Amino acid sequence: MIFVTLEHILTHISFSIISIVIMIHLMNLLVYEIEGLRNSSEKGMIATFLSITGFLVIRWISSGHFPLSNLYESLIFLSWNFSIIHMIPYLGNHKNYLRTITAPSAIFTQGFATSGLSIEMHQSAILVPALQSHWLMMHVSMMLLSYAVLLCGSLLSVALIVITFQKNIDFFFNKNFISLRKSFFFVGTIEYLNEKESVFKKTSFLSFLNFYKYQLIQRLDYWSYRVISLGFTFLTIGILSGAVWANEAWGSYWNWDPKETWAFITWTIFAIYLHIRTNKKLQDQGTNSAFVASIGFLLIWICYFGINLLGIGFHSYGSFPFISN
Repeated sequence: MIFVTLEHILTHISFSIISIVIMIHLMNLLVYEIEGLRNSSEKGMIATFLSITGFLVIRWISSGHFPLSNLYESLIFLSWNFSIIHMIPYLGNHKNYLRTITAPSAIFTQGFATSGLSIEMHQSAILVPALQSHWLMMHVSMMLLSYAVLLCGSLLSVALIVITFQKNIDFFFNKNFISLRKSFFFVGTIEYLNEKESVFKKTSFLSFLNFYKYQLIQRLDYWSYRVISLGFTFLTIGILSGAVWANEAWGSYWNWDPKETWAFITWTIFAIYLHIRTNKKLQDQGTNSAFVASIGFLLIWICYFGINLLGIGFHSYGSFPFISN
């Protein structure tokens, strides 16, 4: 009973802290960035990480197995992974480009696990025979870690697409606007010269904004490539370890189970992303590969969440009713 109480306390503490972190991020975004608040939000994520770590350790001790046996535990573990990804740049004294993605992702996954799932789902259950293996920690933890990393990298690619699209629209309208203004003021020489000067100033300002957006696009492309490359490595390890485990449990390395099939499709999509990203002939300011990564973002949720909800195949252990009463 004491373990259950501690789990509830740590879960609510972590959820409350990360909610405050989100509010701080919104304040910095809508008003202006305050260094003290930014440091507080980073420390808040560290506190969230420690709370979720405490929850996982207590659940591990109380259940006697690594807490990845159902959807609730996997969502909490996924939130834990998001908090780790959030902290790595901060601990390394690097600028954190992922914080606007990792913090909301952590609160979304933990919030759904806490409020969206049924009470029965929160309870730790005895592992079925197929899951009673040392491969449970290796395979499932590696797959969830790859999901978290790939989701972050894919969201960076989505941001790249949005900014690139907005940049192209702004360039098109500003070019037409300048042409119209020139035609209107061509009648009077003085008026035209004055307007030309103001247009030049405005064009210089717009050029500065376009240069800033260009730099931002380059950074997003660079970091999305690095993050997705890391996540692709984790996904490959997770699939290979799962194949070895499947051979031990079911006597075959690959059974074309729905989970295995969608994992393979996801792996293929991100392999295509890496091929396009490293091939200069196929690159178009990073947008071609970014579109592929955005498709991968949807496939990850289908692979992780959609198959569990269907409750079919060998990987249906975590599929339970998820609407809370």
